[in-house]
Amino acid sequence: MAFNSVKRAVDLVPARHALVSTYDKTGLADLIRGLVAASPGVRLYSTGGTYDALLSALDGAPGEALLIKVSDYTGQPEMKGGLVKTLDWKIYLGLLAESGDPSHEADLERAEAVPFDMVIANLYPFAEASADPSSGPEDLRQRIDIGGPSMIRAAAKNYLRVASVSDPSQYGSVLAELRANGGCTRLETRRRLAAEAFGLVARFDAAVSARLGGLDPTLVSKAYGLDQ
Repeated sequence: MAFNSVKRAVDLVPARHALVSTYDKTGLADLIRGLVAASPGVRLYSTGGTYDALLSALDGAPGEALLIKVSDYTGQPEMKGGLVKTLDWKIYLGLLAESGDPSHEADLERAEAVPFDMVIANLYPFAEASADPSSGPEDLRQRIDIGGPSMIRAAAKNYLRVASVSDPSQYGSVLAELRANGGCTRLETRRRLAAEAFGLVARFDAAVSARLGGLDPTLVSKAYGLDQ
């Protein structure tokens, strides 16, 4: 497998396009208002309940921002039940395209896509929600987050350009950096956030693996009508 090697990166990256999709909305309003103040004109792309939360947070916020529904950006409506919202070519092109690569820039232009500089996303609390032993196989299956881990991983992989903000506990330090650097994040901060993001996804996957692996096969058969 051939890899494109990046030999030079930019330290300070301005937050111009941010993708926001969170389950835990603790502190989100303050983060968004601070982001808009530090990065006037930032474009925010969001889905579902997070979009509504951002709409409320931006009411009367200092500075200017453009709030865009992901479905309007991608041209694809959300799948019923919200099963597919951010799993889209334009989204991942914007997350994984590397700065200074002519072919990546050509792809962005061809798809009319934007390079995302920041992802603010966290995951459904699978381990906590599934701790109740009475949770059945279908309860567990429905709680498995697909889009969130994928988006967080993609952003974290491209930490040379993208800040993957995956936990409300990070909001204070991220905001402080944005304010100190004219709306930019530093390479070292993005690297640290990436490491924490991969840790979050690893814990989520481990919890899913443990609960699914521990299910009684007879219970699974019964849950899906195969015991008759």
